[in-house]
Amino acid sequence: MEEPSDEALMAEVSARRQHAFRILMRRHMPRALRVAERIVRDPVEADDIGQEAFMRVWTHAASFDPQVAKFTTWLYRIVLNLTFDRTRRRTFQPLDAAGDVPDTGPHAVERLIADEEFRLLNRAMLALSDRQRGAIALFHMEGLSGEEAAKAMNLSAKAFESLLGRARTALKANVQKIQDTGSYA
Repeated sequence: MEEPSDEALMAEVSARRQHAFRILMRRHMPRALRVAERIVRDPVEADDIGQEAFMRVWTHAASFDPQVAKFTTWLYRIVLNLTFDRTRRRTFQPLDAAGDVPDTGPHAVERLIADEEFRLLNRAMLALSDRQRGAIALFHMEGLSGEEAAKAMNLSAKAFESLLGRARTALKANVQKIQDTGSYA
């Protein structure tokens, strides 16, 4: 038996059917959390954003129009708006990871190198604007097409392409700067 489409489920959510809402949450909450965390860089805050995004899906279900956008595009727009709002009004910076206990297993060196590269990329991403981080997260990390990501960010395809190009250039420059200075500060 085939599960109903997101759009069909949204019609049921508009009629306040909780079962349909739970299916949508199960399908899409993990990706919503990943997108939020990649922008706000805080798993607790990302969880709050994910919960708030789905509360908005529930309360504004009647405003969803499948003729205008796919459900995922609509959801990503909600998530991005919430993350951008949070980063604009943030009054503190979360502590970076204090450090990990070294692993002495056989693949510890490979993991250390991968962890270091991951930290380098994350540090370089922090220097990007929220919109640039959003573009990189949706396109490269979540695998959305340029058109889908543009719709999620409420941009034209050309504007998204330009934003993504600037984001890539800035990210590359940030990585190079961090590598040249040898510091993450």
